[in-house]
Amino acid sequence: MFREMRRSKQLLSMEDTVSVMDRCTNGVLACLGDEDYPYAVPLSYNYYNGKIYFHSAKSGHKIDAVTKNAKVSFTVIDEDTIVSEEYTTYFRSVIAFGRARIVEGEERFEAFKAFVEKYSNDQPEEAKQKEIAGCTHASLIAIDIEHMTGKEAIEFVKAKR
Repeated sequence: MFREMRRSKQLLSMEDTVSVMDRCTNGVLACLGDEDYPYAVPLSYNYYNGKIYFHSAKSGHKIDAVTKNAKVSFTVIDEDTIVSEEYTTYFRSVIAFGRARIVEGEERFEAFKAFVEKYSNDQPEEAKQKEIAGCTHASLIAIDIEHMTGKEAIEFVKAKR
C-alpha cells in the first residue's frame, strides 16, 4: 500500500526513526483542506506510545480537515545543514502516514500529561498538574501511524561505516 523508499541505502532504522520523532518538537501536518486543496500546517507535537499527538483549537481549518478526511501525513526535519561547496544539504527527516482522530477520555489525559512533560519538564510538579487538569479549551488529536520511515543524507550513511 505504501511505496518503498527508492534510495533504500538512506533508510533509517526504526530505532533511529523513533529517536528523531522523540527528540524533535515540530513538524508539518499535511491533510486535505477546503475544496480539496492540500493543507500543510506546521505544529508542535509529541510522539508517545507509537502515536503522534498534537493539540488544536476546537474549531478551525485543521479540525475541519482531519474530521472530513482522517488520512494524513506528518513530516519532521531533524537535520538540514547546507553544504555550499557540495551544492547540497545534509539532512535527516521522518515522514509518517496515518489516520487522525480526536482523543477523548483516559488516553487524552495520558497523552496531554506526556505533552506537558516533554515541553515543560522543568516546571514544578504542582504547576504541571494544574495545567493538565485545567486544559479543556483545546482538542487533542492523535495520528495512528500506519507507515513511518526515516531518511538521511548519503553522507551520514557513509560516516557511520
